[in-house]
This record gives sequence, structure tokens and C-alpha cells, in this order.
Amino acid sequence: MAYVVPLPASLPEPAGMHIPDGFVSAPVAVAGYVAAGVVLAIAIRRTNRRFRERQAPLMGVMAAFIFAAQMMNFPVAGGTSGHMLGATLATVLVGPWAAMIVMTSVIGVQALVFQDGGLAALGLNVFNMGIAPVILTSVVYQTAVLLGRGRKSPTYAGVFAAAWLSVEMAATLASFELAFSDTSPFHIVLPSMIGVHALIGTGEGLITVAALAFIMSTRSDLLPRARRRAVEAD
Repeated sequence: MAYVVPLPASLPEPAGMHIPDGFVSAPVAVAGYVAAGVVLAIAIRRTNRRFRERQAPLMGVMAAFIFAAQMMNFPVAGGTSGHMLGATLATVLVGPWAAMIVMTSVIGVQALVFQDGGLAALGLNVFNMGIAPVILTSVVYQTAVLLGRGRKSPTYAGVFAAAWLSVEMAATLASFELAFSDTSPFHIVLPSMIGVHALIGTGEGLITVAALAFIMSTRSDLLPRARRRAVEAD
């Protein structure tokens, strides 16, 4: 997802899709590393505890797909662009804990190899795009499945809502972090971020639903049993 932030003239323009170095203060960056580290430690322990042999290849394929999907940008407005976040699709396919590991791997490679996002802000980027959206998706998706009683349309609606909200959540978190770092005033950065990302979130939702529908029509066995029954039921 693209971070489009109005900044003071003394600061450089954002160079990538993620928060670059120099945009957040040291305390905020450290807090990001601590929060991401704690949650990822739990995610790794939970994933190892529930790990199944078939899950390893799926996690690898999921990471490769999200990485490739994030390379494709689509225009939004005012010369800005966005790309698929992928947290919702990963959560539906491999579950929340494994999805956090998948998203962290993708975001880490982007930062270390392609300089997409700064190393100082890596903890924040992981938390914003790889942890918080996964938690939100898990709640929204499971609620949609429960309320929809396993019917296909409510399930897809829940997936779209989860994808859209995940992008808006990441944008909102980044707005708070930039405001706390005195990078941009909160009353300026928040409306700008959530406004543009509302459009990006729509693209995210449509792509996620389309991807899930394609998977269900071709390889429904990739979904965990409970999720497969929910989406296939009608």
C-alpha cells in the first residue's frame, strides 16, 4: 500500500510504498520494533505448535504471491498509486499466526533487498502492514462467517470488508506514528492518509475477493477445512 503523506518542505518526498527512514522519531521506531517483536514471538510459537507438513509449502507460495502482487501498482489519484497489501488473503488461507510470519517475511525482504521502507522503520512497517491488519481480518472474517451462517455471499462480503479495513487501519496507524514523530501535523496527515487509502482499500478488497474466488474454484483444498466449508456452503 502506498503511504501518501503531506510533509514539510525540509523533508524528502516519500521514495517507496512503506515508511522510509527519517520519517519517524527514535522512540516511535523502537516502540514499533518492541510491539512487532513481541507479537511475532507469539506467532512463531503458535505456528510451530500447530504446524503441519502441508502448511510450509503453502506459506512459501503465499509469500511469493504477495511479494509479486505488491510489485504491481495501480493508479489512485493525484499521481499516487497503490498495490495489494495481501494480509487478508494470507489470513484466510493460512490462519492469523502463520499469516503474520508470511507478511513479515515479505516486508523484511522488501526492506533489506529492495530498500522499500527504512530499516529504522521496519518494526513499524511490519506492525502496520503485517500484524494489525491480520488481527483485524481475523475478527471481521470470522464474524462474517458466523453471522452469514456459512453462506458464500456474506463470506465474500466479509473478506472485502476485512481487506478494505486492513488498508485503512495501516494508514491510520502510520498517521499516528508520523504525528507522534512531529513529521506532519495529525490534522493534516490523517485525512490525507485515510482519504487516499480508502480508494486503495477498494482495490485491495476487489483483488482479494477475486483471488479467493479463483482459489475456491480451482484449489479449494488449499483452504483449512472450516474455512472451505464456509465458503463452499450456499
